[in-house]
Amino acid sequence: MSYGLYLMTALAGALYVLSPGPAFLALFSLAATQGRAAGARFVGGHLVGDLFWTALAFAAIIGVNQLGPLLFDLLGIACGLYLCWLGFKAVMSRGGTPAPVGASRPVMTGVLFGLTNPKAYPVSVAMFTALTAHYAAGLSWDAAPRLLVAAFAGFVLADIILVWAAGLAPVRRFFLRHGTAITRLVGLMFIAFGAKSLLDAGRGIAQRS
Repeated sequence: MSYGLYLMTALAGALYVLSPGPAFLALFSLAATQGRAAGARFVGGHLVGDLFWTALAFAAIIGVNQLGPLLFDLLGIACGLYLCWLGFKAVMSRGGTPAPVGASRPVMTGVLFGLTNPKAYPVSVAMFTALTAHYAAGLSWDAAPRLLVAAFAGFVLADIILVWAAGLAPVRRFFLRHGTAITRLVGLMFIAFGAKSLLDAGRGIAQRS
């Protein structure tokens, strides 16, 4: 297998993590109030979801998807309900310097958010497909474990960069100064993604019923 495929897979994993989104904002808000250690625990937990969705993305890219659409619809409902609940808590936060999403349990919040991120699957499929299409001949089930290792390396590198950036003094001051507005913005994004996930899952179930 070409080493270029491994390199592109690692690059896709890094870009996937570095792409701004709800988890991106949650990490920076958490690091601003709790420090880099809390941010590192959050992204450490989030890695579980990154690997899970990446494995499913590779399954789709390689061309075998035997799990069926109902599983994804049910998972989408769980995603939507969880994100809406998390977003509602953030939107209703009071003034001052509110505790960011996941402040009390950063590792578990990272795990749950990583597993219930409704855009993770389509984004990971698109990202890995775009950057590995040139090496399509090397995509096989035999190669899947090594591809996951390469993606994991990209995830870890990107997480290190994000945690480092989130802990910089100017960045922390910005998020602390605008903590309430940012927390509520993150909450609105969670609710929007949750509602989209519920809508898509409902449509999928209705079309097959």
